[in-house]
Amino acid sequence: MTSKASAAATETPILLVPYMWIGDFVRCHSVVRLLKARFPQRPVDVLTTTLCAPLLDYMPGVRKGVVWDLPRKRLAIPEHKALARRLALEGYGSALVMPRTWKSALAPFLAGIPERTGFAGEVRFGLLNDVRFGEKKLPRMIDRCGALALPKGAPIPVEWPKPDLRVPPSEAAEWRTRRGLTNDGRPAVAFAPGAVGPSKRWPVSYFAELAKTLVAEGFSIWVLGSPAETPLAKEIVEAAGPHARDLTSTDLRNAILAMKVADACVSNDSGLVHVAAAIGTPTVGIFGPTSPWHWAPLNPLAAIIETKTEVDCRPCHKPTCRMEHHRCMRDIPSTQVLAAVHRALGRLPVPA
Repeated sequence: MTSKASAAATETPILLVPYMWIGDFVRCHSVVRLLKARFPQRPVDVLTTTLCAPLLDYMPGVRKGVVWDLPRKRLAIPEHKALARRLALEGYGSALVMPRTWKSALAPFLAGIPERTGFAGEVRFGLLNDVRFGEKKLPRMIDRCGALALPKGAPIPVEWPKPDLRVPPSEAAEWRTRRGLTNDGRPAVAFAPGAVGPSKRWPVSYFAELAKTLVAEGFSIWVLGSPAETPLAKEIVEAAGPHARDLTSTDLRNAILAMKVADACVSNDSGLVHVAAAIGTPTVGIFGPTSPWHWAPLNPLAAIIETKTEVDCRPCHKPTCRMEHHRCMRDIPSTQVLAAVHRALGRLPVPA
């Protein structure tokens, strides 16, 4: 923390302003853990959207979430002023602003939080008073977020604290009963077939083929995601039969609890792959246009699946396939993912 706000570094609360995408929000638990290690006496609160808020209930070290849904595509000055009035009531001594946008730093400034840390981003001098530089030299999102929780100029550590979502088994068991998912002895594999951008989605027909095979082998399939993934879930469930369930929902807590109960998870590079890995569920992550080194969870995955064929254009990190062949995903057969699920659950030996 800066000398300007040394008075804040006592027992005043810290506000964390994270990215509001699910995967990046999970990554921010690493930042919470860093802050609690540096300032064990200071409460840490997290600004959150309604969508991401359920995650905070399972993040040790977070005192509470400040739930506020700001518009994404407009400045909305009145809403930012209202948020600032809400933040001012908490007496925050410091705010860490992770997004690089100008508007993400506005409410902490208007709230009069003494120390406001963030990268220069969209020329935010004045809005921030602990301005950091060198963001573009940090290759990964976790490096950029984590650096803000370190003293200015501190070296980036070789390893960051890993996110650690702790879901009470009793809550997960109660959820299972409430949803009518009786424990019939069939291991459950959760599928997360959605992703932001179609290029990151393994074809739904491949998910359906995998689901059909797993059900025939004695597994149950639970398809997770938002209502945007409901059409995908319908196709998978129709292919796999009565032992497959559509569990898509508007409530992220539904997916969190499902992943706690599930024996394994198969997910695209999406927010839910981070949730599953942080819970500790054996997770198979499928990566096509994105680089696992840059974007995979910090928590270990049971398997990272990439195409074994040569696809010169990957990783492109683009939301849609510019080449229009989508080979980075279409060249991954369901048998490759099936073998990874078997290994994750100890069904087959790891091949030499």
